[in-house]
Amino acid sequence: MLSLKDVSVGYGSGDVVKNVSFSVKRGESLSIIGPNGCGKTTLLKAIVNILPHKGAIELDGQPIHKMKHKEITRKVAMLSQITGVYFSYSVYDVVMMGRYLHIKDKFLGLPSDIDREHVMRCLEAVNLADVKDREITKLSGGQLQRVFLARTLAQEPEIILLDEPTNHLDLKYQIELVEYLRVWVEEGKRAVVGVLHDINLALRLSGNLLVMKDGHVQAFGKADEVITGGLLESTYEVDVAGYMRDSLKIWERIHS
Repeated sequence: MLSLKDVSVGYGSGDVVKNVSFSVKRGESLSIIGPNGCGKTTLLKAIVNILPHKGAIELDGQPIHKMKHKEITRKVAMLSQITGVYFSYSVYDVVMMGRYLHIKDKFLGLPSDIDREHVMRCLEAVNLADVKDREITKLSGGQLQRVFLARTLAQEPEIILLDEPTNHLDLKYQIELVEYLRVWVEEGKRAVVGVLHDINLALRLSGNLLVMKDGHVQAFGKADEVITGGLLESTYEVDVAGYMRDSLKIWERIHS
């Protein structure tokens, strides 16, 4: 479904991502982890053809550099972390924006009953149907992130790219987001590629991991096959496994 081979990406002064290769099949998810500045977000931008790349990136066997923007956005949607809100549309209107490509192809370019029903299903999926008429400037950060998730779902993509989507969510909605996307992938034979800082959430989203450092792939494969204490320590330059064990001891003591 998505394939990268020897992909390098930069911003003009050199490559930030260097010779990255991986593939994701339908019905699979992939979590990308690694320290800040290792090229995770840059890699996602290359996948949607925002940034030029060297090497090969293909969607269903078709090179993305030969695809029109409209073709890519019909297949791939990107959900990023919130940086700011500069307009005061209603929750419903923002989610309807995800239907843009579908509406544009219709007579007069107006939403149909099917579009409106789909938007409501997406709002219900993220538990925001009851605030559909509220201005998004009046929402909490967690509610706003769920609005943008609903807009992403309304686009009806085959692949969702996640760029730290849980930053503004409390623990309950972090877990619900990950679990919802797992079901979304499995039921529709779709795919999710998620950049996550929280290693526990990354493992919850997918058993497949891509570990990056300084633009290079440190490991790629099934988590239980590639993840070791030594790999995490060399990647993050801290004893991650030891930290996790210490945290577990605290929880065991609290609940003993």
